[in-house]
Amino acid sequence: MPKIIIANWKMKLSVEESLRLASKLNVGLVKSHRQVIVCPDFVSLPLIAASGFSDNFSLGAQDCAIKNNGALTGEVSSSTLKEVGATYVILGHSERRQLQKEDDVTINEKVLAALEAGLKVILCVGESAKEKAAKETKKVILKQLKGALKNVSLKKSPKGAEVLIAYEPIWAIGSGEAMAAEGAAEIAAYIIKEGEKLLSKRPQVLYGGSVDVKNAALFLKQKSISGLLVGGLSLEAEGFLSIC
Repeated sequence: MPKIIIANWKMKLSVEESLRLASKLNVGLVKSHRQVIVCPDFVSLPLIAASGFSDNFSLGAQDCAIKNNGALTGEVSSSTLKEVGATYVILGHSERRQLQKEDDVTINEKVLAALEAGLKVILCVGESAKEKAAKETKKVILKQLKGALKNVSLKKSPKGAEVLIAYEPIWAIGSGEAMAAEGAAEIAAYIIKEGEKLLSKRPQVLYGGSVDVKNAALFLKQKSISGLLVGGLSLEAEGFLSIC
C-alpha cells in the first residue's frame, strides 16, 4: 500500500498561486509512487478541480459544516464539497480547535456529515506542550478519538467510507521542531489500536508537525506511520515533490 502525502495549504496562497502550484504538482507527480492529496482553500478547490488536472492527486477540503443542508450562513456542506471535486476533508485540526473553539462534539457532527455525503475523513488529533509535559498524550488522544468518532460506523457509511487519522502534536506544528520519528511511531501504533476498536477497522495513521525534506523519510520508514500531513513544505513545489 502506497504511503499517503497530504498537502494542507491552509490560508497561505491566493487563487492564482494555488492554481499555479497545482499545475506544477500535476506535472511533477506523474511518476510518483505515493498517494497524494492536496487540500486548498474553499475558493480554489473547485477551480483546481475544473482546471483539468489528471489523476496524479486527489483533492481535499480543509473543513466542512456540521450539516449537509440548512441555515448555516458562511458554512460549506460536505455534499457541496464533494460536488465540486473534493474526495477528502480535514477535520479537527488543532488550529480550528484553538481558534474556532471547536470541541469534540462539533468535530463528531462534522465527521458524521462528511461520511454521510461520501467524503473520506482526515481526522486530526494531538496534544499541547502542557499536556505533553504532564505525560497526558495518550489520555488526550483517546478522548479526542472517542469524541470525534462517536456513533461512527464505517460499515453503515456509504461504500468506500474511510477515516484517516493524522497525529499532529500541537507543540510541533510550525515550530520547526518535529517529533522524533520513533516517538511518533509509538503514538501512531497506539492510535491504530484504539482507532480499530472504535471503527471496527484498522485505520491508517499519518504524522504531521514540522515535516521537512530532511525528516520526511524518517517518518515514512516507520511501519505504524502510513504517511504525512504536510503544511509549510507543501507550499513550494520542488520541496514537496521531493518527498512524493
